[in-house]
Amino acid sequence: MKIASLILSLLLTAALHAGPRSSTNYNVVTDTADGGGKRATSVNYTNDGSAGGISGTSTVAAPAATAKAGYLGQLYEVTGLQLAATPATVSENATRLLSAVQVLDDLTTLAVPTASITWSVQSGPLTSISTAGLATAGTVYQDTLATAQGSYAGNTGTLGLTVLNVNTDDIPGYTGDGLDDAWQVQYFGLSNPNAEPSIDADFDGQTNLFEFTAGLSPISAASRFLLHNAPVPNQPGQMRLVISPRLPDRTYTVKTSPTLGPAAIWTDLTGFTTSDNGSERTVTDTSATGTQKFYRVQITKP
Repeated sequence: MKIASLILSLLLTAALHAGPRSSTNYNVVTDTADGGGKRATSVNYTNDGSAGGISGTSTVAAPAATAKAGYLGQLYEVTGLQLAATPATVSENATRLLSAVQVLDDLTTLAVPTASITWSVQSGPLTSISTAGLATAGTVYQDTLATAQGSYAGNTGTLGLTVLNVNTDDIPGYTGDGLDDAWQVQYFGLSNPNAEPSIDADFDGQTNLFEFTAGLSPISAASRFLLHNAPVPNQPGQMRLVISPRLPDRTYTVKTSPTLGPAAIWTDLTGFTTSDNGSERTVTDTSATGTQKFYRVQITKP
């Protein structure tokens, strides 16, 4: 008993007379017999201690770190709900699994079972989210943002998902008609019969399919594809063909035939030169011989 008392006395004496401990980023005041609940701070460091420094919460500003030591159970408060998906995209008519964590006041997180979340679609082309957190995307005509929502234990979180347009000809009303859905919606809106490929909506003599292929506006008669030809001055046996508009992402193939009509045989032009000036292309046929020769242009859109 005498030995134990002596040791206790020495410990208390040491604690009562210890000097301050400090460094550039840390400072602890002189120890006392009971330092319970004391806080030590500096520019970059904060420590909340309990009796004797046995346990406490420590944080560092940069780099950010949080440590909780000595507690029988971790102390925290939930500050929010964070949703996630990897990646944050989903192809149209496909699915993406969502997940959720609770965000704590020390910026750590706790995972939450997806089946415990109340899922819903806040906005955009998501057709549903199952109780297991499986989000199903609808059909889109262009990449479109959607927002999923989840609620748990009084907190609600949201997540933005991009629904990717992977099929350019599948939007309801325009499915499989050979025209890009985004182009049809741009000029005609959704489910408009005037957007059909064979319709000449602006009465300029060129169908929607042709105007789509040529990169024209189907609702403006002034937007037309033009091809005109004329002899090259002082160059007998040469013919100049001017194509407009010429777009860099199209391929223009000039074809010729000695006759017109259903029985005409069109072949690719050979023996020619090409020059471009902005949206105009000039093709010079250097072998424009014979009594007659007809031209037409085949436009290909990739």
